[in-house]
Amino acid sequence: MVKLSLGEASATELAIGEASATELAIGEASATELAIGDPTETQPTAIPALFDRVVLCVRMTDSEVAGSGDVDGENAGNGDVDSEDAGGGDVNGENVESENVDIKNAGNGDVDGEDAGSGDDRGPVLTRRRLLAGAGGLVGIGGGGALYVSRALDGDFGGYTAPAAFPMITTRDTFDEDGERVADRDDEPARDGAWGEELDDSDVLFVFVHGFDTGEEGARDQAYTAQLGLEETAVPSPVVGYSWDADRSWGDAKSIADENGQLLADWLVDRDGAVEQSLHLLGYSLGARVSCEAVRALAADGHTGVVDSVSLLGGAIPRDSVELDGRYGETLGTVPVVGNFYSENDRVLGWVYRVSDRTRAVGHGGSADPGATPESYRDVDVTDLVADHYSYFQPEAGCLPRVVETIQP
Repeated sequence: MVKLSLGEASATELAIGEASATELAIGEASATELAIGDPTETQPTAIPALFDRVVLCVRMTDSEVAGSGDVDGENAGNGDVDSEDAGGGDVNGENVESENVDIKNAGNGDVDGEDAGSGDDRGPVLTRRRLLAGAGGLVGIGGGGALYVSRALDGDFGGYTAPAAFPMITTRDTFDEDGERVADRDDEPARDGAWGEELDDSDVLFVFVHGFDTGEEGARDQAYTAQLGLEETAVPSPVVGYSWDADRSWGDAKSIADENGQLLADWLVDRDGAVEQSLHLLGYSLGARVSCEAVRALAADGHTGVVDSVSLLGGAIPRDSVELDGRYGETLGTVPVVGNFYSENDRVLGWVYRVSDRTRAVGHGGSADPGATPESYRDVDVTDLVADHYSYFQPEAGCLPRVVETIQP
């Protein structure tokens, strides 16, 4: 057994393979046990928010690692973190590059459930770089774990740069760095960029909602990338971006996403009353949560019929939340077309989100029970088109042509 002291008190046990365990002391309170591979005993899972807690692994110094002894596959009990069978002795990148880290054996086996991923689990500010360093240590203390997580998190959106005048809707700075609403801030969504006549003259308008850890400039670039992607479709249509305070900790970002649902809903109602055109939401990653919360707010306010379609692109929401007895299912049924575009190549959702929020994401494998979803809802497998978490809306590499095929009457 290898013991590494990273935090102040408690231990996190990572059972790799059949027998051995690596103990990691992380944070302040409870123990977390995660079984990867084919453990002999089912281990309890208690990971409040891996997105925030694995960042503590970054604090491990070289001297701490050196003082803890060897942590290679041989001395860690021949525990292989190979994503397929986790039973050999290798922790190199070659053996951890697969999408499936066999998280189905993580914890009690069944980590589904809306309640597992929807709590108020706020924590320290997290970026993809910090997550890379921390989660790499959890998956495999050797180079293999870091390489696997690197491949999951290291991506881009095609490198497209939006014109400074690209049209945006923004609620930036409505929330402070701690995720609290700013008291003297007018939280009504504001227009930014150039809103030309072509936006009002078009019969169709797409609203692109970005995901987690995205700043103001990145939000604009991503919406512009979606615009370029739609230009390749049978129905090229204008896009405006919805920019929100997603560059906070993971827990705060989820809470802010929930509150932005009402703000986006208010803008959609105003737009629907001012311009005669069909409105379509493109909710990417955690932006799927904003979009679904907006539909929920519209229904609660009696404004059904405002949105003509909702497309979830790699949606970072629990897969059972879209069922009729889930958080969003009933209200999504008020939208004429709801498409969930998922890719099994999405390692961010297939591994990181699942371990962090203790549930499967709808954007990785579709809904938990397709027969329990609203009539207007459909799962659309785009694994053949989408290679990773960052490709859903890219020109030539994404699935926007299939989105348009799905929402066309």
